[in-house]
Amino acid sequence: MAIGNPLIVFAIGLIAVIALLVWLKLPAFLGLVIASLIVGAATAAVPLGEVPAEIASGFGETMTGVGIPILMAALIGKGMMESGAAERIVRSFQSVTGEERSYLALWGSSSALSIPVFFDNVFYLMAPLARSMRARTGRDYALFLCVVGAGASTTHVFVPPTPGPLAIALELGVDLGTTMIAGVLVAIPTTVVAGILYGRWINDRLDDIPLRETMGSNAREVEELAELPDSELPGLFEATLPILLAVVLVALSTTANYLFEMASTGVSVPLGPLGTLNFAAFEGPLEAVQPATAFLGDPNFALTAAALAAALTYLRVRQLDRDIWTDELVEALKSGAHIAAITSAGGAFGGLLATSGIGDYITDLVSVGGGNGVMVLVSAWVIAAAIRIAQGSATVAMITTAGIMAPQVPELAVHPVYLALIIGAGGNICSWFNDSGFWLVKEIGGLTQTETLKIWTALTTIVSVTAFVMIVSVASVLPLA
Repeated sequence: MAIGNPLIVFAIGLIAVIALLVWLKLPAFLGLVIASLIVGAATAAVPLGEVPAEIASGFGETMTGVGIPILMAALIGKGMMESGAAERIVRSFQSVTGEERSYLALWGSSSALSIPVFFDNVFYLMAPLARSMRARTGRDYALFLCVVGAGASTTHVFVPPTPGPLAIALELGVDLGTTMIAGVLVAIPTTVVAGILYGRWINDRLDDIPLRETMGSNAREVEELAELPDSELPGLFEATLPILLAVVLVALSTTANYLFEMASTGVSVPLGPLGTLNFAAFEGPLEAVQPATAFLGDPNFALTAAALAAALTYLRVRQLDRDIWTDELVEALKSGAHIAAITSAGGAFGGLLATSGIGDYITDLVSVGGGNGVMVLVSAWVIAAAIRIAQGSATVAMITTAGIMAPQVPELAVHPVYLALIIGAGGNICSWFNDSGFWLVKEIGGLTQTETLKIWTALTTIVSVTAFVMIVSVASVLPLA
């Protein structure tokens, strides 16, 4: 019998996924598909005969976004690990920070890279470095994953021009420059708390996490590479080329889009004695180059270029027979396909929960009332957090909440940038089984479900709560209205 109440459907989905994945310990892909079928059969929002097609549609929609990037990430990971490129980068990091503080390099790199590059792409690029660093130090893998995850995820939800913060700023009418500066000011202390402090805490309490086989590489191979002399490793430029290619190409597209937005809206910047820089004058040239930058900066192309660079370095450094090289890359692609399938199944599960109407139900349930100052911020965080937990996507939660809260902006007793930031904080909370990002971190990181919950789900929740407390506290003292 179909159920009209989305909250009951959500509860059924929650029970189903826990029973299938935690109690019965089914493979993640199978468990998520079965849980999706159960949710589809339970909800009145989808006719029973259309449930399988709805699941396939959600699976395909997620695969469209992550399929090629994950497969290319598998090749990048294989190439960088097996060629010793990741080991070369780790040794360079440690020569600057020292072995005891090498996690700081991972933290800083992931934070900076995720401004122009999406979170998932940053994790693809940084995971091989975290694994190589674990092989070299023999410890602290949970800490390394925490600093990478915290650095990438906080920038992803607080700092434009990533899609969520950008959409929120435009919806609320907040100046993008102000949002970027404020987002960085929130992201830095939040990553310290969630990435470094919590990372150290959970690292001390988890049994030493082994390097399991993932992305085409196993622990023995990674540990052997950690013992190689510098002379047998690629040079630093060649080692970093896959990362540089991906970041520069994506950043090129992001920058071109941002400048075109400024030009099309007539933004001008005073330059003092030099006069005024009017971006509208560049609208034509920027529009002309956009197709090329969009092509080059698309993650599918950028990561393909990075994968080719990593694979060729692997071939050159290891002097492999071409047939063996091809076989090794195919094995990496098989690993990537497994990860892409699980990630897409998680997206299908979250998508079906969203189709049940849980997002609209929550927004109707949670009142926006309670004044026009700090209580509006609290309401916005609650709405974004509830939608995020219910349907999985941080970006959907953020954009939905921004649309709900936009009418409140003219009457706000605090600067609207606080509202933009707190929506991002709420949208980041509690990444779990219905979030494709959860499965991405689990599979690429080589973690168990329990380890992922303790590391990733807890980390995203700490990011959200820490940012909430910080934003509300500052807004109470400095409303800036």
